[in-house]
Amino acid sequence: MYTNTKSCKALIALLAGIAMSILPALGNAQGYSGPYKFGVPATSADIAALNIDVMPDGRGLPKGSGNYETGKTVYTAKCLACHGPDLGGIGATGGAALIGGRGSLTSGKPKKTVESYWPYASTVFDFVKRAMPFNAPGSLSDDEVYAVTAYILGEANIFDRKATLDATSLPKIKMPNADGFIADARPDVFNYE
Repeated sequence: MYTNTKSCKALIALLAGIAMSILPALGNAQGYSGPYKFGVPATSADIAALNIDVMPDGRGLPKGSGNYETGKTVYTAKCLACHGPDLGGIGATGGAALIGGRGSLTSGKPKKTVESYWPYASTVFDFVKRAMPFNAPGSLSDDEVYAVTAYILGEANIFDRKATLDATSLPKIKMPNADGFIADARPDVFNYE
C-alpha cells in the first residue's frame, strides 16, 4: 500500500501514461478516430433502436399495439422481479413503485409514481422502451412495450383494461397529474399543448 505522496503521484502518472498509450491503439484497431480514440460511431440503426423521439403528443410512437392481458403476462415475466406483484416496487432491487401515491406530491411524504407524477402517458412508453427491463434495456418489442404500458396504466385505473393501446390511443390518455406542472414560458422551449 502506498502512503508516500510522491510514490502515489508516480504510480498515477505511470498508469495514466500506460492508458494513454493503449487507448489510441484500441480506437485505431476499430477504425475510430474520435477525440478519445476508442468506441465506434453510432449508426442510424443504433440511434433508431433507442427510440428517443417519443413526444407527449404521440409523435415518434412506433406501429404496434398491446392490451392489459398481454401486458400482465409480459410484466410477470420481465418486470415483476423488480417492481413487485402489486407494482409497488421492491426496494432491495431498486425497482421503484409504479402506481399509487395520487395526491401525495404536496404532502410531507410524496410518492413519485407513474400514477402520481408523470404528466404524459407517452413518457411511460418511452421510458419502458429505452430503459426496461433493467437487466436488458431495449429488449422488448414495440407490441410488448404497448402491452406493459397498458397493464401499468390499467392497474393505476388510468386506462380501460379492455381497450387496446397503440399510437393513436396512447397520446389521448389524460394522466392524473397532467395539470400539476408549471408551464415553462421560455421562448426556446417546445410547447406540447
